[in-house]
Amino acid sequence: MKKLWMVYVLLIGIFLLYVLNYKLQADAADPWETAGLRGNIEDKYVMVTFQSGIDYWKSVLKGFEDAAEELNVSVEYHGSTQHDANEQMTVLEQMIAKKPAGIAISAVNSELLTATINKAVDSGIPVVLFDSGAPDSKAYSFLGTNNYNAGVEAARKMAQLTGGKGEVAIITTPEQHNHQERTDGFSVTIRSEFPEMKLVAIKDGRGDQVASREAAEQLVAEYPELTGIFATESNGGIGVAEAVEMKQGAGSLLKIISFDTDKGTLDLVKEGRIAATMAQGTWNMGYWSLTELFHLHRDLDEDPAAYANNKPVPVPDTVDTGIDVVTRANVDNYYAK
Repeated sequence: MKKLWMVYVLLIGIFLLYVLNYKLQADAADPWETAGLRGNIEDKYVMVTFQSGIDYWKSVLKGFEDAAEELNVSVEYHGSTQHDANEQMTVLEQMIAKKPAGIAISAVNSELLTATINKAVDSGIPVVLFDSGAPDSKAYSFLGTNNYNAGVEAARKMAQLTGGKGEVAIITTPEQHNHQERTDGFSVTIRSEFPEMKLVAIKDGRGDQVASREAAEQLVAEYPELTGIFATESNGGIGVAEAVEMKQGAGSLLKIISFDTDKGTLDLVKEGRIAATMAQGTWNMGYWSLTELFHLHRDLDEDPAAYANNKPVPVPDTVDTGIDVVTRANVDNYYAK
């Protein structure tokens, strides 16, 4: 009887050890993997931009890479070297030929890139857009700033800076969809909310510092009563600041509002040469772009006919990644840490 009791104790002990070991293994399991959110390191996702060397993309790429690390997948970064739709189209064609697991692209020209984006989707590659969209394309989602609202906020800030009076102008990149939205938001708000302000000109800065400086020089010469200039991107803001200082001196009262938070722009805000700049949620663009592509790829891999015949897509059409107004008072919070 005593021996039988000892056998029972031994069996119970073995069972308890088994349960404890099972629990420890379950606790140690990767939560992303147990939730089905771990990919294959051989799955490669691609980010495609334009003017690929500029600082603006660094935070976007960091978000893309951070999501890749969490999801156990690989990423690559490519883009046109210039603000050139044909060059970006060539890069995108090269990426399509490699059949990646997904492509996140910021379109330099929405109209010219649409057909190539559609080609990628039709070939079974999920595509999401970030920062600059192509609304008529077949891309599954757009992640970025609500650019129209950003233009509205820039107009209201300009009115605050100028006392709601005077002549203002815009330097933008007309063929780029997100810049046109910023221009529209600014223009409509000035005209509808501030009757003592007048939008006198909209000029093409071509996304280039030198071209924007030349455009600003023309504005200052043509409109000597000009009180403010809104530049819809960072190269433009820097070029405008250079032109205003050259033409009117360091103490100019002309107010400049720019876009983005590269170090050059932030330095000019800190020095007071740019009155304000609009900060976008760039890390969010990269992180959530890859997260969406991961879900799209997984579903399409399991079911090649997924999303056909209006089948629901597991990602939202649009994700607003946010906007902040940066001034001299809070500029230190926006430098890269």
